[in-house]
Amino acid sequence: MERIGKMFDKQFYKSFLKRSFNIPVRVNYWDGSTAVYGDGDPQVTITFNKPIPIKSIVKNASIALGEAYMDGTITIEGSLQQLITSAYENANSFFHNKKFIHFLPKQGHGEQESKEDIQDHYDIGNDFYKLWLDPTMTYSCAYFENEHDDLETAQMNKVRHIIRKLNPQRGKTLLDIGCGWGTLMLTAAKEFDLKVVGVTLSQEQYDFVQQRINDEGLAGVAEVRLQDYRELGDAKFDYITSVGMFEHVGKENLGIYFQNVAKYLKNDGVALIHGITRQQGGANNGWLNKWIFPGGYVPGLTENIDHIIESGLQIDDMEPLRRHYQRTTEIWDLNFNKHRAEIQSMFDERFVRMWDLYLQASAASFESGNIDVIQYLLTKGASGRTLPMTRSYMYEKENKTI
Repeated sequence: MERIGKMFDKQFYKSFLKRSFNIPVRVNYWDGSTAVYGDGDPQVTITFNKPIPIKSIVKNASIALGEAYMDGTITIEGSLQQLITSAYENANSFFHNKKFIHFLPKQGHGEQESKEDIQDHYDIGNDFYKLWLDPTMTYSCAYFENEHDDLETAQMNKVRHIIRKLNPQRGKTLLDIGCGWGTLMLTAAKEFDLKVVGVTLSQEQYDFVQQRINDEGLAGVAEVRLQDYRELGDAKFDYITSVGMFEHVGKENLGIYFQNVAKYLKNDGVALIHGITRQQGGANNGWLNKWIFPGGYVPGLTENIDHIIESGLQIDDMEPLRRHYQRTTEIWDLNFNKHRAEIQSMFDERFVRMWDLYLQASAASFESGNIDVIQYLLTKGASGRTLPMTRSYMYEKENKTI
């Protein structure tokens, strides 16, 4: 019976792996046997040091395979990003087959749960993020205006690109929802003469931004709050920015999120909302939800558009930046691996394998078109009177504040 069981396991793996990738892959099995799936020379080798229980793969293949890589049950020779990209591009792979997505981690998005989810990811420690982010501590898609832009340049390109889209006028107010480590809000204060408020649920980020405000003498024009964005009362702002935020609010709260943007925006106000979006429709990933972004949900394009319109906001422009985020995550992973030994000493090998997988899988997801990142330029109501008639103003390098 044991022999029959092993034969069944091998047959399941063969069928499962044969249809998972669109590149030739060599598989080394736990019993010493080897197989090549796909035509041509293998581009990646997967080694199973021991079998993964079939019931775990059927329950949720993403979680089972991700945890097996974290634990060293699976090792990969070759590009992990290339392997995952090929799985996303193959319509028959486990990423797209509902037979292998029977279970997803339970999520909640109340205020306390949202705070815990954010702190679980962002409060790992500023020292950790400093090792592989650029000096601006910007943890979102960069904007590569030129082919040879380094990451810091591209991140500042992104920040200024966002602010210029608002067509900001000197002395007016800006709210940054999910302000991160503060680069966007403080650039708006220093370079565009805006009065800014940033909100975050991360204690580490709050402390970091508050220190920057003190060090740079911005106490009169910049304020950071450790506060849920839903608790700002009757405050009104001329401009709102929010970068990489709506992915955290949950499917059930997307409508509330955009309603709050509309609530806090003055009449004729302008908002720039930047976030990961799936053109194919909303989705989440079991492994990411369990290990990296608890409570995460990537909304679909039409889903966001419906909520924007229902909230009374007007869409004035949309810009996809998918290829920019692919390059951003690729650079992050290179930086991460330059400090791999140091990060392992801070945490452990399992943590390092988990984050390397996360960064390469993110790059693969953008490369394959499984996810996109889109900037939505919105105005309160249908007037849009504060914006020029054409896009040319977005690309003027000089600040045109009045």
